[in-house]
Amino acid sequence: MDRDQFLSAALQNPINEIITAKLFRLALPDAWLVSGCLVQTAWNVLTKRAVDYGISDYDVFYFDSDTSWEAEDKVIRTLVECFAGRGIAVEARNQARVHLWYSGKHGLPYPELRSSTEGIDRFLTKNTQIGVRRVQDGYDVYAPNGFDDVAALIVRPNPGPNFSAASYVAKAARWKAAWPEITVLPADAE
Repeated sequence: MDRDQFLSAALQNPINEIITAKLFRLALPDAWLVSGCLVQTAWNVLTKRAVDYGISDYDVFYFDSDTSWEAEDKVIRTLVECFAGRGIAVEARNQARVHLWYSGKHGLPYPELRSSTEGIDRFLTKNTQIGVRRVQDGYDVYAPNGFDDVAALIVRPNPGPNFSAASYVAKAARWKAAWPEITVLPADAE
């Protein structure tokens, strides 16, 4: 699977296209639709399921130097209002402020990031380290590990400073229950 094949699969879920179009119009800084909603849509296409099967929410990363809770809350509320009428659950996070709350919530240190893509790099699994955003002439796709694991239905851990084996095992078990075709590599796999 290459970039264009992945993008074609991910955009078969009209919700992904609706969200990326809205983010483009809102002009949130460094905004990306990320992670599970993209990969799970591709899995659904590959396994011939409904394109939105198993997707509980749609994650949005953006990067705004205003790290106040009030500014992030305003973006969260704006996106909730944009999509509530369509029944789309969007979870937005300003990657510029994750370091302010992450260690308190997860008990692990978290460095200050410089971009949304640095947040994508820290995902629990390598196969979900993907972001898509609408640009003037089409789409940007960020995928530091490519698309081979997505195409092969492989879940691979992303070992790093924020990796939690327990969280990985729990997430992989949820996914395996929904998509029994996937292959889940052990938490200590590279």
